[in-house]
Formats: sequence, C-alpha cells, structure tokens
Amino acid sequence: MKAEEIVWGTVTLIIAYLAWKTIAPLLSAIFFAAILAYAVLPLHKRLTTRIDNKKSALILTLLLIGLSSIFTVELVLIIKNLIASFYEDIMNFIYWSLTIELPFGIHDVLQKLYSQSTPKLAEYVQSYAFSIPKYLLQLVIFLAMFYTFLVNSDRIKKQIYLLIPRGHEDLGEKLLKRADVTLQALIRAWLLLNIAKGALMTLGFWGFGITDIPTALLAGLLTMLFSFIPLFEGWMIWVVAAIFLLKQGDVLKAIAISIYGAVLVSPLPDFTIRPKLVAKEAKLDEIMVLIGMIGGVWAFGVKGLIIGPIILNLVSALLKEWKRIKAQ
Repeated sequence: MKAEEIVWGTVTLIIAYLAWKTIAPLLSAIFFAAILAYAVLPLHKRLTTRIDNKKSALILTLLLIGLSSIFTVELVLIIKNLIASFYEDIMNFIYWSLTIELPFGIHDVLQKLYSQSTPKLAEYVQSYAFSIPKYLLQLVIFLAMFYTFLVNSDRIKKQIYLLIPRGHEDLGEKLLKRADVTLQALIRAWLLLNIAKGALMTLGFWGFGITDIPTALLAGLLTMLFSFIPLFEGWMIWVVAAIFLLKQGDVLKAIAISIYGAVLVSPLPDFTIRPKLVAKEAKLDEIMVLIGMIGGVWAFGVKGLIIGPIILNLVSALLKEWKRIKAQ
C-alpha cells in the first residue's frame, strides 16, 4: 500500500510540476485578465440583466480587443522609435568620439568599445523584434481568459467559498472581504490616478507649447492608457516628448517637460499619491501599502503591485483575529 501511495504521489508531483511549467510563461496574462474581469464585473452584472451572460462577456471582450489593438500599435511604434533613437544617438556619439584626438590611449579603448557594442545593440534590437510574437500570444491568452472569467464569475465565486475549511467559515469570509476591499481600493486608485495623469499630461503638452490641443489630448489619452500597464506607465509619453524637443534643439523645454512629467505624472505620484488613495480606501497604513507595492514587485514582478498590498492586508486581518482569540 505504501509503495502504491509513493508511486501515485510521485506521479501527482510530476503532473503538477509539468502543469506549472506550462502555465508559468502565461501566468502574468492570466493574472491581469482576472484582475480586469474583476474590475468590470459590476458592468457585466448590469448587462446580464438585459442580455445573456455569454453575450455580455462577448461584448466586453470585443470592446477590449478594440482597445488592445489600438494600444498594441501605439506601444510598438513608441518603443520602436525609442530604441531607434537610442541606437542612433549611441552610434553618433561613438563615431564622433573616434574623430577627435584623445590622450592616454582613450581612443583605442573607445574603438574597442565600438567594436563590442555594435553587435550587442544589434542583438538587443533583434530581441525586441522577436519579443513581439510572444507579446501577441500573451494578448490572445489575456483576452480568452478575460472572457472565461466573466462567463464563469458566479461559478468561480462559489468554488472559492467551497475551499474554506469547515469550522473556519467566519475567518475565511473575513479574509476574502479584506482581499476584496483592498483589490477594489487598488482598482479605484489606479483609475482615478490614471485619469488625473492623462489630464495633467494634456495640460503639460499644451501649456509648454509642445503641440496643439488635439495632439495634446491624444498624448493625455495615451498617457492614461499606458498608465494601466505596470512598468510602462505615463513616463513613456513625456520621455518621447523630451527626446523630440532635444532633437529640435529646445533643451529648456525638454528639461521642463521632464521635470513636470516626473513630478506630476510618473513615477513620483506612483509612490506618493497612489499609496495614500489605496490606504484611505482599504483602511491601511500608507507605509504598509508602499512596502506592499515595492516588496511585491521585488518578489512577484509587476503582479506584485497588486499582490503585495493584498497580502499585507491579509496579514493585518490575521493578526487582529489572533488578538481577538487571545483576548477571549
């Protein structure tokens, strides 16, 4: 009997390991699909009072596909321009440095650096080009899982409650409620802050005289959309604007929009205003939220921006429950 248990235990572990290896590359896409489905779930519930559950999920998924298509095209173009500009500036600097006379053998060092950096930069550009199909595959999984989560939202909720051990229903419901409150706070803070970022970027582009009003509105819209993607955020837009102004020779405006963007758009508000908004909504300490975001990213990657604060809120709930039990 023991030998049979060992065999089946080994088989189970192997299957679990292989399943994990299969899902791991797509885990981020699945995770953010679940978060976005959770965010639009109230809208989905309203639609289901008028139309079928699957039709409601399909309509929301089609809207998401439209937004994703626009976002993907803009993202590819912006990153392409950034990489091309960076590559061109590096090459121009190296070519210029090779034309001047430098003492102490610095010329030879720069020549060796040029010979080594050229293939490295070319390899980086190629890796960017090859990463686009992977991004598109993750986008397909993201959309498919978004639709699946919406269609099966009630079933998933029931299954989560069934996982609570018997005799601990009260504690389980408290933990689920705290996780729910924290996630809602994160989503609302993200939404409000991103709208504010878009408005501020529009004012910045128009106020500094970088573009006309229609283009400034487009820059604000792109800032808001990019701000929903962790790590990209709104800084990409003001960086592109600063590079454009530098190439035009307008150094003062480039510095001004960089300071304005860094302080009011990204990244400073992400570490100051966002933790305050989340802490107020979730009734947490601001430092705890900030630690949760930074430590979460360190431990889990971009997913940690959401996972970190939720985990710390659950720890806080467990400590309060433990104190209550000790007091009794």
